Amino acid sequence: MRRLPLLVMMCVLLAGLAACGGHGKLDKAVRSVLVSGDTTRAAYDSLCSLVTENPGKYSDLLTPEGKVDHKKMADFIDKIGSQLRPPMHWDTRPYGGVDDLSLTVYFERSGSMVPYDQRGGGGQLKKAVNDLINHFPAGSKVDINIVNDGIYPYQHTVDEFLKDRDIYQSTAGIGDASYTDFQLIFNKILEAQRPGNVSVLVSDLIYSPKDTRGVSLDKIFNEENSLATRAFAKYKGKSVVVQQLMGDFSGKYYPYNGVPFEYSGKRPFYLVIIADNDAMDQLAQDKRYSGVLDAPAVSNSYRFNQSTSEVECRVLPEWKDNAGRFRVKHGDGIVLAKCDGDRQTGKLCFSLAANLGSLMKDDAMLTDVSNYEVKSIDGYTLTVQPIDQSMVTANNKEYLEGMTHVLTLVGDLKSPRDEVHIALRNELPAWVRQSSSTSDTSAGGSFSTTTLGLEQLLGGMFDAMKGGSNYFDIIINLQR
Repeated sequence: MRRLPLLVMMCVLLAGLAACGGHGKLDKAVRSVLVSGDTTRAAYDSLCSLVTENPGKYSDLLTPEGKVDHKKMADFIDKIGSQLRPPMHWDTRPYGGVDDLSLTVYFERSGSMVPYDQRGGGGQLKKAVNDLINHFPAGSKVDINIVNDGIYPYQHTVDEFLKDRDIYQSTAGIGDASYTDFQLIFNKILEAQRPGNVSVLVSDLIYSPKDTRGVSLDKIFNEENSLATRAFAKYKGKSVVVQQLMGDFSGKYYPYNGVPFEYSGKRPFYLVIIADNDAMDQLAQDKRYSGVLDAPAVSNSYRFNQSTSEVECRVLPEWKDNAGRFRVKHGDGIVLAKCDGDRQTGKLCFSLAANLGSLMKDDAMLTDVSNYEVKSIDGYTLTVQPIDQSMVTANNKEYLEGMTHVLTLVGDLKSPRDEVHIALRNELPAWVRQSSSTSDTSAGGSFSTTTLGLEQLLGGMFDAMKGGSNYFDIIINLQR
């Protein structure tokens, strides 16, 4: 009879644990989805429906308004996935937040832009904008504005814009095309933006304010740097992607200080894509918008406002570049145990498959090891290689699937324990400096590939939205 109270207490305790920590049906549903590999929007929506249909049971996964908290939902799914063997991760970010994104185009109509869309040219500028619009699914809300001294709504339909072969002729007389007020434009774009909206400024990004007679170029550069910092610093939680493209230019070019001259040839132009962080993440990962951020015509691109991120990576236990021996120790973090150097060289070489796609950096930046900082006791060095289909075999498919790059480290295995840190520094990419000029008085030199004051303008945006010192920081613990 004395055992009965103890049995009752154990039942009460178990019931309490189930009530406090378990999600029962949801746990089971998440495990089923992960194990089956059905990581689709439909599967995610079904899990969300389970939560909203049982608000009392799943209140910790809901917002105060009774909607699914997608961040908490992602954390919950990751927790379940980490308990599986092998652990599984499902990136649900494209499915959270706003279901459909809207697009607002701000099309610059200034004297310096008109020569990009002449009938005899290749029409790269207009095609880039048309492609941008077409990359948004049918039914998406799309608005078009003309910008110069102000912002003016386009007075025709989106279809008419797409079909227009002489967009600068049909928009003649809108605003004052003699100058572009970037301070007003950036502020108005940022003020008007709503959740789920993607705003795109189409421009040559040449700062040309009104009345610059007698003003030195250094003063102009400082002014544009400050205005960019001031505009973007006021609006937290924004991401900006700047894409550089090349287009045929045929017409009169107006230098900052000098005589206008005729020029026919290639010139850079830019798409400045602005959105809330979550909308930009969705734009990058949701297949419905594929082609917006990875358009083939883009020469260079850069995403601003990224703090240090978690980068998914997996140790490759068998890889062509591996040397020496090690055993992957399962648990928190990346730990290589029982490490032993190569018999002939004494070196340890190991590789990680990593998903760097979420960083939205081009391969020129991601594969340049000078952009990385590597710290260790034994002086490990790094190489970075993009993953292509030819690398995937039956033996390594589970490690390479969903990954974008292989990070290979090699060092002299001397210390009994070591900690290798790999960080990608958060700096303006080299192409910004290489694409910037301090003079545009003639068509010689690098005129065909540079933009006056680009480094100062984008540098101001960078200062406002720098985020962390590194994009990511991976730590690998080595044990002998």
